[in-house]
Amino acid sequence: MPSLTGKHWVIGDVHGCYQPLQRLLSVLPKSDHLVFCGDVINRGPDTASTMQLVWSLVTAGQATWLRGNHEQARLQTLKEPEVSSPNPWLMRLQHLPTVFWGHGWVATHAGFDSNGHPDLTIREPFWEHYDGSHGLVVIGHTPRPDVERHGRIVMVDTGAVYGGKLSAYCPETAAVVQVEGVRESTASPRNLTAPSLQADRC
Repeated sequence: MPSLTGKHWVIGDVHGCYQPLQRLLSVLPKSDHLVFCGDVINRGPDTASTMQLVWSLVTAGQATWLRGNHEQARLQTLKEPEVSSPNPWLMRLQHLPTVFWGHGWVATHAGFDSNGHPDLTIREPFWEHYDGSHGLVVIGHTPRPDVERHGRIVMVDTGAVYGGKLSAYCPETAAVVQVEGVRESTASPRNLTAPSLQADRC
């Protein structure tokens, strides 16, 4: 469903950070469309509530939830034979798209392979060889200290689950909205400065 205003906010990896997500949603414009660029789940303190909240936004037509590598891994687990009872999340996660196309920009979890197909785990090969053929690409997957622009790539995962921030980026205006992530005492350890690449802060 298109946004009522024509504006979108691409939200970096939430990773079960329910309270930071609530804070972020409280300050984003209600009429703009949200695009969660994958890895909504796992690692953080409250994956179950986070999944329910994001899914409620999807079913209300207010958001698009893209598949990340963590959703892909959860799908594989749900498909295993020993998971005996039907799980409603199996069907939901199976139908998550891998790409959201905007006007002159696109959001996906990690990037595109050399054939132009979404790749949920790619890093350096995409950063180093992207030719701009899809327009501006907004991605998560690799936590950075801040939202960064690297040529025609914008990186919006700012490590909310590692004590960083939860960020939203508007491709139409280049605006950034951020809230604090989980407290450092409950954050998973992670170096937000690696791997290295040349980039401009947004």
